[in-house]
Amino acid sequence: MRFDILTIFPQLLTSPLEEGIVRRAIRDGKITVGLHNIRDFAVDKHAMTDDRPFGGGEGMVMKPEPIVAALDHVKQQAPGGRVILLSPQGRIFNQEIAMELAAAERLILICGRYEGVDERIRAHYVDEELSIGDFVLTGGELAALVVLDAVTRLLPGVLGCEDSASRDTFSRGLLKNPQYTRPRVFEGHEVPEVLLSGDHAAVEEWRLAAAVRLTAERRPELLSRVRFSDAESKMLKKHGLLPRADA
Repeated sequence: MRFDILTIFPQLLTSPLEEGIVRRAIRDGKITVGLHNIRDFAVDKHAMTDDRPFGGGEGMVMKPEPIVAALDHVKQQAPGGRVILLSPQGRIFNQEIAMELAAAERLILICGRYEGVDERIRAHYVDEELSIGDFVLTGGELAALVVLDAVTRLLPGVLGCEDSASRDTFSRGLLKNPQYTRPRVFEGHEVPEVLLSGDHAAVEEWRLAAAVRLTAERRPELLSRVRFSDAESKMLKKHGLLPRADA
């Protein structure tokens, strides 16, 4: 899979791409990442990528010409690609969208700055906008990294354990069950006995019940969208975790 990221600060992105699972995915050829400096495509001698907004107002707005020129450049390098603008006005990014994007062959991510990009970019040159939450960052670079990281780890062969992604938080709409490792007792706090029992069926039952309990406590709105099998519903009812109507 190929990622092309358009930004005026490419160096903000270089270090995260050189660490951890993303670095390994690049090394192993699972993904390729192209960083493109929008300033290189500015049309004036000062390499300006922003200007004051028409009608007055605060801040600066990113100009359309350099962004479109950068887009044309990356599309000439390789055709196709889903063009995404990282913006607080976009669709809220989540695991479902990450899985949707993981099916694409190429993503082109545009990182906004300042008061945003010229509206003509948003209206005519991008396929969609994505936001990573209801807050404002100084630019879209961190959001682009979030999208890249979340999508990359879903690609086949990227994670060391093939079951990891399928068991992640949100993989089926639930928060992930609590996790424990050695030591068995830490400062008087013990690991749940069932996890040490060797009974795989009991462990799986505990994990599902714990995930549902945690989701009900912290993100109850998620439960209305989760579908359980008849056996799961019966077990969860036994634990007092589903109302009778859902069992």
